[in-house]
Amino acid sequence: MAEGPRMTAAQLADKLLQDEHADVLRESVAWMASQLMEAEVAGRIGAELGERTPDRTTHRNGYRPRAWDTRVGELELAIPKLRQGSYFPSFLEPRRRAEQALVAVVQEAYVNGVSTRKVDRLVAQLGLQGMSKDQVSRLCRGLDAQVRVFRERPLEGAYPYLWLDAKVERVREPGGVRHKALVIAYGVHESGRREVIGLDVGEAETESFWRAFLRSLRSRGLDGVRLCISDAHQGLKAAIAQVLGCPWQRCTVHFLRDMLGHVTRAQQPLVSGAIRGIFTATDGRQAQARLGQVVDQLRPHAPKVAQLLEDAEPELLAFYAFPAEHHSKLRSTNPLERVNREIGRRSDVVGIFPNDAALLRLAGMLLLEQNDEWLVGRRYLSESSLALVLTAPHDPAAATNDQEVPQLTAP
Repeated sequence: MAEGPRMTAAQLADKLLQDEHADVLRESVAWMASQLMEAEVAGRIGAELGERTPDRTTHRNGYRPRAWDTRVGELELAIPKLRQGSYFPSFLEPRRRAEQALVAVVQEAYVNGVSTRKVDRLVAQLGLQGMSKDQVSRLCRGLDAQVRVFRERPLEGAYPYLWLDAKVERVREPGGVRHKALVIAYGVHESGRREVIGLDVGEAETESFWRAFLRSLRSRGLDGVRLCISDAHQGLKAAIAQVLGCPWQRCTVHFLRDMLGHVTRAQQPLVSGAIRGIFTATDGRQAQARLGQVVDQLRPHAPKVAQLLEDAEPELLAFYAFPAEHHSKLRSTNPLERVNREIGRRSDVVGIFPNDAALLRLAGMLLLEQNDEWLVGRRYLSESSLALVLTAPHDPAAATNDQEVPQLTAP
């Protein structure tokens, strides 16, 4: 688009008066945006459009179109281009932090020569071939600093509920590619808001790794945990008992999926329906009764599932010791699935991370954004019901899930 004379406010008014179908508000917003961009560019290059001045640092180089969604509709902006450097309007939202991290990881993989063909194509589509190693390093350092502050921030107040999850990602190391565990800790604060409180990368999900991770959370101030929810992992379960000393809730959704792997396809609807019915009970006693009935029902047809279900009773029904309004959120790790899918969607683009730092950078920036949304959004649980949980007697022996905790009810 060629440069042309800018429309003045008077000319805009004349145009709107002459056009009987003009959208005054929409045209006015478009004009104001154009004026603001021209003023910002003039300030950056040290000269107005067509002005000759010794202070000029560069020249304009036409315009590039960009759609802008506003409350008055979609506007077609003409953003000025520069011969040297770049310009982006201050009133437009810059690239989201998570997308910056994705670009940084792709760039880092590309310039270090570890990219796949899929990453090569993405680099070409994003127009990143010209990025130097120094430019990539500067971008990575800035993002890494934000993630480090986020991961190391002090935790204040109590977190009655804690979810722990792990994702397996591929990371390149000298000699080949290794599968590593990206572990994430989410908590509900005593104020009722969700938070991402921990993130790390480990060689494997061993008990020693989980123990060190939980201790790092405690050292930052994690306190008041009354229930920890996760998938089944013996090392993790042992670490929870040793470090947190709280009951453990096994994810009922993952348990059900595991059980369906022990029966034939024809038996799966029966097993699925029977087990699901246990977790819709109104209280712990009813759930225990239903579980016993399901065990008796399945023993002749699926004895292995019946035995596993009976053995897992304390860890599957632990959530019934807490207020009824919390049950749907405590019986599984499903509330975190959407966030995990977002991480997976971006890690699929990368394929193989060039190093641990790149994996932490991408996951950390995405989780930082999610955490910001949670903190300004509506409360996940009510403060009054959480206060009831925190003031209830806490028995450290219940960490083994061997003792029944009296069911809490909201006032």
